[in-house]
Amino acid sequence: MTSLPAFTAHTGDVTVNVRPFWVDEHSDPEEHRYVWLYHVLIENRGKESIQLLSRSWTITDDRGGREDVHGEGVVGEQPVIAPDSSYQYTSGAELKTPSGFMEGLYHMVTPASGHRFDVTVPVFSLDSPHHMGMTH
Repeated sequence: MTSLPAFTAHTGDVTVNVRPFWVDEHSDPEEHRYVWLYHVLIENRGKESIQLLSRSWTITDDRGGREDVHGEGVVGEQPVIAPDSSYQYTSGAELKTPSGFMEGLYHMVTPASGHRFDVTVPVFSLDSPHHMGMTH
């Protein structure tokens, strides 16, 4: 596994940090299969607990092919993140090209008030060692 640079976005009191990893052992360039894992850290620097209800992702390959993914929670969970606390998870993505990028939103709620809001997931680059230079 090869670690790539980390990407960070701030939305109000919430910080999202994403670090993608190239996964050579699950990739097969001859079959146009390129696989990455990405580790996400969500930090709540606010004064109230927040809950991640759902997510919306846009995954774009280096040919401009785009896939929109929507679903409840992340990795089967809808975590509640206490004030001055964090939540982290690892998930994966597969492309048919050696390069691309992902971006998205976490749809959150403040349980105490019922206030709903979105948190930006930073645009992050997926570049394999089978691609000449990082273009994203």
